[in-house]
Amino acid sequence: MAPKSRQTHLDDTSKAIIEQLQVDGRRSYAEIGKAVGLSEAAVRQRVQKLTDSGVMQIVAVTDPLQLGFYRQAMIGLKVSGDTRIVADALAAIPAVDYVVLTAGTFDIMAEVVCESDDDLISLLNSQIRHLEGVISTETFVYLKLHKQLYNWGTR
Repeated sequence: MAPKSRQTHLDDTSKAIIEQLQVDGRRSYAEIGKAVGLSEAAVRQRVQKLTDSGVMQIVAVTDPLQLGFYRQAMIGLKVSGDTRIVADALAAIPAVDYVVLTAGTFDIMAEVVCESDDDLISLLNSQIRHLEGVISTETFVYLKLHKQLYNWGTR
């Protein structure tokens, strides 16, 4: 049985607004309005509806290296019991910025951002491996982030 879709159906104008913001999240509502054929007020209202509904977020994406976080890693976890409980516990750890339930070799994948290798070791040994239900972990240390984009559009 396929999961129920929570997809929101967007009209072409809302899609165009999102695409404008993906190019430059600081673009003014007036500029977006000119590009999509709406008034500034209409764009503001649509953006508010899109953010309130959870369809999109407008956030600043930082470069961890420039902020003193020199170690990023993806951690694969094998767990017993309810994976959602372990995922919730992982999500509560400040160094964890991404948690996804998976099918395959690992039950959960979690991305972490740490200041150093020592901080990563401490995070693994003092926090993640101590979570109830964690059977094993495998850490994939990032040597270089080659590509990271958030512009997949609205299709």
